[in-house]
Amino acid sequence: MPPATLRNHLLDRLSADDRKAILAATTSFEFELGHVFSEAGDAVGHVHFVLSGIISAVAGMQDGRTVETFMVGREGVTAPGAVNVPVRTYSRLVGQSAGQSLRIEIARLRALCDERPDLRMVVALYAAGLQGELEQSGACNALHRSDQRFSKWLLRCHDRLDGDTLHLTQEYLASLLGSQRTTVNEAAQGLQKAGAITYSRGRVTIVDRAALERAACECYRHGQRSSLDIPQPQ
Repeated sequence: MPPATLRNHLLDRLSADDRKAILAATTSFEFELGHVFSEAGDAVGHVHFVLSGIISAVAGMQDGRTVETFMVGREGVTAPGAVNVPVRTYSRLVGQSAGQSLRIEIARLRALCDERPDLRMVVALYAAGLQGELEQSGACNALHRSDQRFSKWLLRCHDRLDGDTLHLTQEYLASLLGSQRTTVNEAAQGLQKAGAITYSRGRVTIVDRAALERAACECYRHGQRSSLDIPQPQ
């Protein structure tokens, strides 16, 4: 029998029988920081139900600049839209934090979804929540200050990881946030002075989550109501 929980929020919402079927069709996959799952434009051949760590979707511009468009942790699955139709990735998928996933061929997942409607519903609900988060992010990136967006980003990472410390350099943070290194440094220093975090040599430690939530924009709370809050299938 499958364990009581798999640590993936989507699969935990399934019946024991449906989870057993998923386990039989998946393989465990360990990934490191910086592991590239796919490049922009690749056909989706596999998807990953994340158990730990974070996978980021990173869009690249012609001038070499990059920005993270969304992240997937243990709340979700990569490329949920591929369950219904063949799709190609719009962004590079890369390991933002080392972790583990359950890897399954997309053709096998489609077949399971045909056999098990609750599985299809759970993935569809996650995809809808992710779409809402992406729409909110469009407004957030245009209207909110970089320090607010930085606070939101740290909170979203904290929600998906065990512990309070993230290992991230200023350069890496800047590339994910689409900001200058100096902008990220100023935001980190401001949060450190406020007592929300400590930051040193690529280590960000959240010491006062409530203070960090006060510093974040309203979009963090919106995000909690979208891809992180998937209801039970009816």
